[in-house]
Amino acid sequence: MQRGVFNPERSLEAQGITGLKAAHYNLEDAGLMQEAVARGEGEIGRGGAFLVSTGKHTGRSPQDKFVVREPSVESTIWWENNKPMDADAFERLRVDMVAHLAGRELFVEDLFGGADPAYRLNVRVCTELAWHGLFIRHLLRRPERAELATFDPEFTVLNVPSFKADPARHGCRSETVIAISFERKMVLIGGTSYAGENKKSVFSILNYLLPGQGVMPMHCSANHAIGDPSDAAVFFGLSGTGKTTLSADPSRILIGDDEHGWTDHGI
Repeated sequence: MQRGVFNPERSLEAQGITGLKAAHYNLEDAGLMQEAVARGEGEIGRGGAFLVSTGKHTGRSPQDKFVVREPSVESTIWWENNKPMDADAFERLRVDMVAHLAGRELFVEDLFGGADPAYRLNVRVCTELAWHGLFIRHLLRRPERAELATFDPEFTVLNVPSFKADPARHGCRSETVIAISFERKMVLIGGTSYAGENKKSVFSILNYLLPGQGVMPMHCSANHAIGDPSDAAVFFGLSGTGKTTLSADPSRILIGDDEHGWTDHGI
């Protein structure tokens, strides 16, 4: 079963993700929350927020993140700071993850990574958990509904928390894995329910691609003067050090509090 609005030429089947019980494309917030509640993924709290437990992973798993070592990126990845994965291991991981999904459901959100049309990335995020779809709809940019019928994803994120990786077979460290292939234009995530892996995977892709387009990607918050976007301020710092607090100034306009690009024409 397939339901929702999507580009029929770029269905999951066309991408090699077959055997699903159902694919739910581009459900909006209410539909995703209804699905999440019905599936027992969490509960609605006071004020309408959706409350979940992410299990043993309450944050990202940086030691389980890999970049596929491929000819096109061999000379441009800092391998001392990025764990490599063999292309054959990534392919085994992909095949096994798709096989694991047989008879299951996926929630698909077609979104933009980035606010500037000149630099944004078309991203398809496919999640086993409905609430992950709800999460990523608030972290990335949503196309207009009319745009979805022709949306062509440049990168696809496949996130299957119930899949446990095999380090010996998949070339990873543990049953948790986050693997990025720039040639396959795909991210595979397994063994973790922490939704932030979806967001950070897209940011990792942009952090690699944007410098080649003359954009400096930054982990920062940013704001600008009311009425004067050229008067911008950028706040750098590690997570939890106060970037959001400092940039949320009532006398200035918030640009954002996490990831930004610095181009010749602004932040």
